[in-house]
Amino acid sequence: MVNAFARGAEEAGHEVKIIHVTPLNVRGCLGCDYCRNVEKGICCQKDDMQKINPEILASDMIVFASPIYYFTLSAQLQAVIHRTYAIDIPENVRKTALIMSSGSQFVYGPAITQYYQSIVEYWGVENAGIFTANGKQNKSEEKREELYRFGKSL
Repeated sequence: MVNAFARGAEEAGHEVKIIHVTPLNVRGCLGCDYCRNVEKGICCQKDDMQKINPEILASDMIVFASPIYYFTLSAQLQAVIHRTYAIDIPENVRKTALIMSSGSQFVYGPAITQYYQSIVEYWGVENAGIFTANGKQNKSEEKREELYRFGKSL
């Protein structure tokens, strides 16, 4: 689904970078406020967030994509979102979207709430869309086409 979205967005003339967070080493936020009180915008933890933060800061749109495990975004994606605390609200980001996949159609509510409260409302960005797929939809041509059209429409 992410690749279909990216193909459509690229065909519409946008530059797209996909960051797979699962294999990265991103630890959870320590809540130490080093990034606020010692070096503004710099986290004291040295891990793969040093690769991700510049991409976030340079983006005008971010599409979050996650499998839904037990009603929430993946732990790896949540760690990345929590660690954006160091850079505060990324000022260039104007739009976001959310793509979720699951085995069940009844599990998206808490993830959507988290997305709205911690990203859309807190960052003050436009929600460009929320897309879900469950069961056989996860690999369906119809769902890939929907995401392709979304990317193409931007």
